Amino acid sequence: MNKRLLSLAFGAAVAGVVAVSTSASATGAAGAVLTVGSPTGPAVAAGDSLAASLATGTTAKIATTAGGSSGITCNTSSFAATANTNPASPGTATETVTAHTLANCTTNIIGATGVQSITVNNLPYKASVTSGGSLTVSAGTAGPIQTTLKINTILGAITCVYQAGNLTATPANGDNSLTFKDQLFSKTSGPATCPGSGYFSAKYAPVTDVSQGNGLVFVN
Repeated sequence: MNKRLLSLAFGAAVAGVVAVSTSASATGAAGAVLTVGSPTGPAVAAGDSLAASLATGTTAKIATTAGGSSGITCNTSSFAATANTNPASPGTATETVTAHTLANCTTNIIGATGVQSITVNNLPYKASVTSGGSLTVSAGTAGPIQTTLKINTILGAITCVYQAGNLTATPANGDNSLTFKDQLFSKTSGPATCPGSGYFSAKYAPVTDVSQGNGLVFVN
């Protein structure tokens, strides 16, 4: 069975996990799309806080080309989300991605000497996760999925802004992870020294339900 939620962006990045529907009680019901502790555990409840950081030993990357080695690498990243609806499986659960951070970043982009900051803009985002293992992050009411990069270069500091359409990730129950791979962000503003595109990849694990004792989240 596939697993977890996010929630990112970057542009993120993010994603999260999700809540109970009207057919599942606040204390949980077996058979929900999102459960806690095991695939047959209690349902993730509406309003539950969900969170995850990078899987141990991994980094978040923003490559200038899909699968490329040039770009930005971040050693710290996490997301937080709030569960909204969580119907019986098979079905689609929904959530709100409330935070997505990337920090402790380095770069090997030609001409760049360091990364000042990466900020995920226009939060919160919407997210949905379906039985069978697909997570989609989409823009919320604040605006498009967007990330602002401040990068030091040999000519001084520059600001690069990138936007994305819907982002997709794959949950996996084996390690309660959520994996984004080569999610495209396109430059919307910034000097010519900003790369034209950024491809976001990251693995978050484990996704937990903070409201239910940091229990592991499963997707059914």
